[in-house]
Amino acid sequence: MTSPRPWLALACLPLLAGCLKLGPDFAPPAPPVPPPAAYQHQAAGPGVYAEADAWWKELKEPELDALVDQALARNQDLVKAAGRVLEVRANLVQAGSARWPALNLNAAGQRQRAQSVSPLTGQPLAATVDGYNLSLAASFELDLWGRVARTEEAARADLLAVEENRRVVAQTVVAEVVTAFLETQALDRRIQVAEKTIAAYGHSVDFLDGRYRRGLAGALDLHQAQRALAQARALLPGLRQELGLKRQRLLVLAGDYPRSREALALPADYYRQPPPVPAGLPSELLLRRPDLRAAEANLHALTARVGAARAARFPRISLTGGFGYASSELTDLFTPVSELWSIAGGLSQSVFDAGNLQAGEQAARARLMQGQAEYAKAVLNAFAEVEGALLTRQEQLERRQLVLAALGEAVNTQEAAERSYLRGLADYLTVLESQRTRYGLEDTLVLTEQALLTNRVTLHRVLGGGWGSPPPLDASAKE
Repeated sequence: MTSPRPWLALACLPLLAGCLKLGPDFAPPAPPVPPPAAYQHQAAGPGVYAEADAWWKELKEPELDALVDQALARNQDLVKAAGRVLEVRANLVQAGSARWPALNLNAAGQRQRAQSVSPLTGQPLAATVDGYNLSLAASFELDLWGRVARTEEAARADLLAVEENRRVVAQTVVAEVVTAFLETQALDRRIQVAEKTIAAYGHSVDFLDGRYRRGLAGALDLHQAQRALAQARALLPGLRQELGLKRQRLLVLAGDYPRSREALALPADYYRQPPPVPAGLPSELLLRRPDLRAAEANLHALTARVGAARAARFPRISLTGGFGYASSELTDLFTPVSELWSIAGGLSQSVFDAGNLQAGEQAARARLMQGQAEYAKAVLNAFAEVEGALLTRQEQLERRQLVLAALGEAVNTQEAAERSYLRGLADYLTVLESQRTRYGLEDTLVLTEQALLTNRVTLHRVLGGGWGSPPPLDASAKE
């Protein structure tokens, strides 16, 4: 008669167990309040938002494109986030392993010498006993209530959450790289404006010095011009320092060693306004945001853990089995007479635990309630960020037009003040004030254009679209 193989039957038990899952099933949460049909501050008119994968390329800066690609490949925050994904992926394997029987192979051999005394003769006796054992033990918990299945479901949701968080890190890294690049460009331009201001003030000092020597200008006018020149020169070292620090931070974000550089000479038309934000931005765009997808995955995990805590209050049924051979002679180990097997079942149910398991389920439900509130808050904050970015863009565009108009008037005022001074109709303090106003507005224009471009970065980030995705974690990435 063929001997039973109990562990073979145990291997099929996962197909029979886990049919019942206690606790609530996860469903995508509804928004806390019905979302608006359109954003309040978006452009008017029809239109459909088309997602651009590499949105920063609309700035047409090859150096920026290379820095972003380098950051996505070498930034250490992204490397750390990838490691977190691999850790949670391993946790998922551990959680799923409980759904299968555990098999353990045991092998042992021993030789024992025993001393005794003969009851008949009283002489000492010695005997050597050999023992050999080879066995395979199996154990399995019947997941009748879905505790293990819910735990694995939660682990799978955790994996999805950390993968989405890795995309959040990628978004943040790209946004920081683009913002730092725009800041260095703005500083390049501000240094140009400062150098232009210094050159103009220096020309004024030379001009007044000549007039002073000929007795056509007073000492006060000359000293005022020299004071304005000294003040303009004092601003330049701070701008150069800020440029160096921003450039160093930019290279560190890109995974490179920090280096500074001299200010670049940018053309007068260096500022290129990106294409206008299209009308008709649907609110569904927010569903692409990885932080919201991560929050939803976290909610899924919390829901599954409620079911796991509920199932933990029900009886646990475990099965164990073993098959092997035991013999005092190695040559007889695999003979039928040496064959051993066993199979057993057990049930465990808490009778009194002072409310521990019930409190565990209540705590899991409380954590789910907190997660639902966090998700609703994240959705509302996402809408607020989009509305804020659209409003800021609208106001900054208007501000740029006003600054351009004011700058034009400042140039006219300076020219008129210089003509009046040469004719003796105005003092030189009026000329200095007109110069200071003009060059101050030129610097303000640079800062306004930087704010517009930085706002575009924010808008892409809060809409959750147009970001370069980090490469998938395949086997080569693990290496």
